[in-house]
Amino acid sequence: MSEPANRTQSRLLLALLLIPGVLWLVLLILLPHVDLAILSLKPHAGAGTQQLSLSQYGTFFEEPLYWHVFVRTALVSGLSTLLTLLVAFPIAWTIAKIAKERTRSYLFLACLIPFWISETVRTLGWMILLRESGVLPALLVKLGITNAPIEMLYHDATILIGLVYTSLLFMVVPLVSSLESLDNSLIEAAYDLGGKGLTVLRTIVLPHAAPGITAGCIVVFMMTLGNYLTPTLLGGKNSQWFTEQIYTQFITRFNWEQGAAFGFLLLSLSVAMVWAGLKVSGQQFADVMRRA
Repeated sequence: MSEPANRTQSRLLLALLLIPGVLWLVLLILLPHVDLAILSLKPHAGAGTQQLSLSQYGTFFEEPLYWHVFVRTALVSGLSTLLTLLVAFPIAWTIAKIAKERTRSYLFLACLIPFWISETVRTLGWMILLRESGVLPALLVKLGITNAPIEMLYHDATILIGLVYTSLLFMVVPLVSSLESLDNSLIEAAYDLGGKGLTVLRTIVLPHAAPGITAGCIVVFMMTLGNYLTPTLLGGKNSQWFTEQIYTQFITRFNWEQGAAFGFLLLSLSVAMVWAGLKVSGQQFADVMRRA
């Protein structure tokens, strides 16, 4: 078979392999987002006009509640991402550099086991543990730490615990991937030259792990920002999470136009944070996604 024929056959095979992925992106991601964008520019069905406008977005800026919940969701998501990084980094370092092969597998398994069950069951488990009649308040009473059971649910700290627990694995995996490729001799040389622990961490470990840190933070932030179940169940009426506002517009008020606008505002925040994260860390998007 001639070389042009081989090249044509290879291109055809590549095209056939790409078709399922392209169809997935177009039919399930691109087209729904385009339709949602058009819907967000339409006035509410009862307004009596079909002219496209930015009125739905104007409602967001005119209503203090929506703006407050939006900013709160962004701040709590950012704090949750930071806490997840602080918790995950020692775990990833232990798995990549300290633990032996078998222990490393067990540690990975311990991080993975909670994700064998649905997020609903995991969140309900936290509710059973932290509610006023739950396990932890009863234990505190038995130990004499509190005189009566206390309600640990429906607080910001509870929401943060649930979000960190839900996102931990997605931070550990890219961190381990980055840290495994770090040459131990570089760390040993830094200590031999008089470097201290924090200096070695700042000048060698963190720059090498930067792609994994960036990838983990991007994934965790986007997951946390779009999370609905965990903040709603653990935070109750005090959760004030923006995805709850989107749900209310779509399901409770049947105002799909407003819900679509809110959804695009949340998407815009995700894109902006990803762009800012890449700029601050100096990473390329392709390199980061290889670590994700």
